[in-house]
Amino acid sequence: MPKSKTAFVCNDCGADYGKWQGQCSECSAWNTITEIRLGPASSGKIGQRAGRGGYAGTRAEVRVLKDIDLVDVPRFSSGFTELDRVLGGGLVPGSAILIGGHPGAGKSTLLLQTLCHLAAGGSALYVTGEESPQQVAMRADRLDLAVDALQLMAETEVDAILAAADEFRPRVMVVDSIQVMHSEGIASAPGSVSQVRDCAAQLTRYAKQSGVVLILVGHVTKDGNLAGPKVLEHMIDCSILLEGEHDSRFRTLRSSKNRFGAVNELGVFAMTDRGMREVKNPSAIFLDRAEEPASGTTVMVVWEGTRPLLVEIQALVDDSSLGNPRRVAVGFEQNRLAMLLAVLHRHGGIMVGDQDVFANVVGGVRVTETSADLALLVAVVSSLKNRILSRDWVVFGEVGLSGEIRPVPSGQERLSEAAKHGFKRAIVPKGNVPKQAIAGLEVIGVTRLSEALEALL
Repeated sequence: MPKSKTAFVCNDCGADYGKWQGQCSECSAWNTITEIRLGPASSGKIGQRAGRGGYAGTRAEVRVLKDIDLVDVPRFSSGFTELDRVLGGGLVPGSAILIGGHPGAGKSTLLLQTLCHLAAGGSALYVTGEESPQQVAMRADRLDLAVDALQLMAETEVDAILAAADEFRPRVMVVDSIQVMHSEGIASAPGSVSQVRDCAAQLTRYAKQSGVVLILVGHVTKDGNLAGPKVLEHMIDCSILLEGEHDSRFRTLRSSKNRFGAVNELGVFAMTDRGMREVKNPSAIFLDRAEEPASGTTVMVVWEGTRPLLVEIQALVDDSSLGNPRRVAVGFEQNRLAMLLAVLHRHGGIMVGDQDVFANVVGGVRVTETSADLALLVAVVSSLKNRILSRDWVVFGEVGLSGEIRPVPSGQERLSEAAKHGFKRAIVPKGNVPKQAIAGLEVIGVTRLSEALEALL
């Protein structure tokens, strides 16, 4: 009889080892390595020749790339414009989507609203493994949703779910959540690496074969990453994350992987007593500024996916009572803040080495692109000098280590968005100055950090 094999796999990163150890050498996490039992080894010889110059087994069709017929991927709307934007234009039949988020972010609420809308035009199946049918019904009643056509199933066994899906033939199926699903063929607890991997593989295979849109709900770790093995993210077609602070009613939906569209698209929702509501103009909520102007604030334009967003950046510079002054960044990368402060000292002639520096992006947005460099430094200098900037200024640009201001992508679209919201003047890299003037907007191009600070302050 062939012997079963075992492997030791890290629950956080998916790295595998020949024996158990306390710490994962790949992600440095402790006590995350668990034992999984693999199937029996095959007794056949791999790569055994069937004859001269050939191998046993069926041959796959080989085609020239230029002969592949290009057809538009069929899509249909989810009922939410913001969700369709993040997905690349809508739901694709046969696709597998993984949505994650912190507890209470609104994953189940958003998906329940989506399925109730889709059920009116086609079959939809909602599989809940963490809540009872009564709890889901109470939520739908509280949100005043149309529940006449939505099919609900409370089950955690994958084979039973696939049997029900094969019977009802839904157009869209939601599994909430993948961490509580289990397969009878795997001898381990639900949520383990082997269970999550096998259950996701079975569900994804069914979606590809039947053309069902599969949406999996995933838990996140304390670091905000999707829990479970990394191989789970490779199985699915689209990975999106629903983010939002507990004290804020706004939620952002961002894609980190999408085989049917662009990544880093951003959708904005508001959590209300009637469920998730779309925010059609996100710049308006991020620019909800105080009536009294204050120092240390400036407005910049970030580029999220395919659209510009105006956000307000705040900075606070204060005398430090510590030997090592603090550098705190919320919504920015902290290491980049420290680097920009060094550039400000070297090429701007302004030292904040003995000051505590706090930086924040209003509205809970996380800025990852370098176009925020110049706006951040302007806000820092404004707070340090206690100089109030005019409310009609908008600033963006990348700052290099030698103090130069580098152009950023989509400069024309950023300036048009600023003019649309009533801004009158803009400080931008010289390479982003438009060839044709924008009505109502004065654009000043700069090449050095010192030029930008002189023009603003």
